[in-house]
Amino acid sequence: MIGKEEHVIVIETAVDDMNPEIYSYLFEKLIMEGALDAYAAPLYMKKNRPANLLSVICREDKLETLLAIIFRESTTMGIRIKEEKRRVLPRDYKEVKTPWGEVKVKIGFAGEDKEEVLQIAPEYKDCRNISEKSGIPLKQVYSAALLAYEESKKENGR
Repeated sequence: MIGKEEHVIVIETAVDDMNPEIYSYLFEKLIMEGALDAYAAPLYMKKNRPANLLSVICREDKLETLLAIIFRESTTMGIRIKEEKRRVLPRDYKEVKTPWGEVKVKIGFAGEDKEEVLQIAPEYKDCRNISEKSGIPLKQVYSAALLAYEESKKENGR
């Protein structure tokens, strides 16, 4: 079996009357308070009204805190809550050196033995900070971080 199975709570609400500028603030607040993920997807409601489906994934112990944030910070009047299973890859983090500074890279493995690497992802915040300070395009910093990771694997024989 690839990935570790875990139980999560999914919170959803369709929002059709909220200023779109609020979403960014809402997502940041939800993540800071323990949401594992928060996102919105476009949809059409009754009478063909455009809206967004706000979805938040969390652990059960964060449910009440996140519900309070959604009710206070959005325009929703009702929220659906459901339990779901998900699979997550075992992961590790490694600092790599780019020409402009260090970047943390997230590494996802096939199993707990961490032998087979399936995913590699530079941390967005690290790359963005370097890009803003150096003037180097963000995509170039991402590429440099991936290359630095591959080079470090060759040096370490893994």
